[in-house]
Amino acid sequence: METNSYIEPVYLISAVAEILNIHPQTLRQYEREGLIKPSRTNGKIRLYSQKDIDHIKYVLILTRELGVNLAGVDIILQLNRKIEELEKDIYVYKSKIKSINSLSVVPDTKALVVKKTTFVYKRDS
Repeated sequence: METNSYIEPVYLISAVAEILNIHPQTLRQYEREGLIKPSRTNGKIRLYSQKDIDHIKYVLILTRELGVNLAGVDIILQLNRKIEELEKDIYVYKSKIKSINSLSVVPDTKALVVKKTTFVYKRDS
């Protein structure tokens, strides 16, 4: 679970740009492209949390180190979100299966039908 200090928006655009050694216009472009979504004050001032900064670092790794263009970054981010959703679904279904299996175990002594093995006698000719 995320702590409040991780998701609390506290950094101005100039501070984030300085922390990440990028131009504030880069952050504005990322926002226009939908790659990041900083919080805003009532006066429309952008505020970034540590979580936002970590997300921007990920975008920078994709663009600078891996050479992915912004359209590619958008697709990767969408796929990451979809993977997270599917992983949550898998966890839910595994939990349901586990609870169903724990309820459905019936000992042979209580079962209405017990599988019996058949013995075939072979006669020598």
